[in-house]
Amino acid sequence: MNFQRTYAILLRVYYLMRGSFTRVFPLFAWSAIDIILWGFITRYLSNVTHNNFNFLSTLLGAVLFWDFLTRAMFGVSTSFFEDVWSRNFLNIFASPLRVTEYLSGLVLASISTSAIGLIVMLLIATLVFGLSLFVYGIFFIPFILVLFVFGIALGIAAISIVLRFGPAAEWFIWPIPQVIAPLAAVFYPVATLPIWLQPVARLLPASYVFEGMRAMVAGKPVPIDLLVVGAALAVVDVLLACWLFNAMYKRAVRSGLIARYSAESIS
Repeated sequence: MNFQRTYAILLRVYYLMRGSFTRVFPLFAWSAIDIILWGFITRYLSNVTHNNFNFLSTLLGAVLFWDFLTRAMFGVSTSFFEDVWSRNFLNIFASPLRVTEYLSGLVLASISTSAIGLIVMLLIATLVFGLSLFVYGIFFIPFILVLFVFGIALGIAAISIVLRFGPAAEWFIWPIPQVIAPLAAVFYPVATLPIWLQPVARLLPASYVFEGMRAMVAGKPVPIDLLVVGAALAVVDVLLACWLFNAMYKRAVRSGLIARYSAESIS
């Protein structure tokens, strides 16, 4: 693997961002809106319930971490879409660039863009609503890394779908976080789901993260077992997503789809 080629993908994303406010603004705008909205909701719930339940750390923290996962996913997929929108995808793979180098560049771009969103969300949640990450302890770092890895897996799987069905399939990608969220136990325990849905939730690394976070907020011992299982599932998901992208890429090359990439769906 040539790291200069990987860096070139990252550099291209940087140049796109540097000269375009319309590309930089969405990195933090929608996340900031979510934090503000849920911040006031948690404040209201705390005022009307008059109990010791920590709505701020439980609900607002969940929104923050889920938005971070969403930014990680969109960091990969949006960088890919930039190549699709500019009709540059064929040019990229006409070069000596390998699939692993391309995906690595997208992941690095996602690290950069999702970090911006996370910093803005943390600032708003801390300065405006008083959320402190110390309530989660030092173990919030590995938990949030699991969410990041899962977000990368979702992003790579998403661009695989577009690579298979064409640019029109882009509209299947944007709702993915909203579709997964009810199963990921973001705001409630997995046990709240119907019994037949719980095994599906157990396949999602995010469900272990949010179950673990709620346990820490409740003052329970750090759930190392949840962290380990969630991390293992996230790694498996990334490997499967990379395999899927590679398979879709090879299919696109064999079928000639990669040379006929257009704004219309191709099946």
